Amino acid sequence: MPPRIKRPRSPTPSLDDLADPPASPNKAKKLKLLASHFTASPFPDFPHPTPIEAAQVHALLSEAHPDLAERPRIPSEENDSAWTCGSVPNVLESLIGTILSQNTSARNSTAAKRGLDAAFGRNNFAAIAEARKEDVVEAIRTGGLANKKAGVIQRILEEVYKRHGEYSLQHLAAMAEPGGKGKGKVGSKVSDDEAMQELVSYDGVGPKTASCVLLFCLGRSSFPVDTHVFRLSRLLGWVPQKADRVTAQAHLDLTIPDELKYGLHVLMVGHGRRCKGCKSSGGGKSDCVLKKWLRERKGAKEEVLDAKVEDIEQLDALAPYVMPVKTED
Repeated sequence: MPPRIKRPRSPTPSLDDLADPPASPNKAKKLKLLASHFTASPFPDFPHPTPIEAAQVHALLSEAHPDLAERPRIPSEENDSAWTCGSVPNVLESLIGTILSQNTSARNSTAAKRGLDAAFGRNNFAAIAEARKEDVVEAIRTGGLANKKAGVIQRILEEVYKRHGEYSLQHLAAMAEPGGKGKGKVGSKVSDDEAMQELVSYDGVGPKTASCVLLFCLGRSSFPVDTHVFRLSRLLGWVPQKADRVTAQAHLDLTIPDELKYGLHVLMVGHGRRCKGCKSSGGGKSDCVLKKWLRERKGAKEEVLDAKVEDIEQLDALAPYVMPVKTED
């Protein structure tokens, strides 16, 4: 039997560290579920991916998509936080931009962020928080789900101010001052687990959104699982077929080496968008570097891979009808 997948335990913040306890059973359930996945995989006996498999796929996709492999890692003020999944220095702006990017195209989310900035000023969080909801909805309408996202953004801003006395989450990026009262240990950053726990404690923020902020804004070792990464992970056999996106992310965040997480996420998302060979809707019969690797290195049969691609897409199409509607991503 393969060894159970665990990682060294870092201090997990208690809910008492937050200014207020969870406001709803859903929030408490979310935090409890996340805490259970900090140190142990939800699939502890599932042996994939191994570090070698992750490195092989990273090398393969880097060769296939050299432009993505060279994508810069440093957050910049010049970036649009929606287009780049939160690659800006301001943590709260990163979070809002990532929320705007949910369930829409990069073009639409970018237009929504520009609309928000035009209406209220870039990073004028107080103006957004104090505005009428319908004005925020109008500003971000091009991004889709505007009514829902406006409510989420305003509630987050209200809660951030209530907890911290300002519209800022920069403590998640800052070093704790020696002798200070920061949440991290003296001389160290807030841990990855602490940063994740605080981000998902806000209503409307799920593990994927929080993981994007950790990876693209804070430069932490985190592995967000979006629809493309989830689909390719199942094709590669890196998660059990029973996995959902939340448990897949928890498993892959523990099994993929930290130094590969940024590059592998970017490459898998890019490959998922571009490659027609690993989508039945794109013809499915075209070749794909991942399918070729599975045939040559893993002995998979072509017809088996094609059937797997179709099964994955059928399951994804049925998911909204057999699973509860998600309220957080």
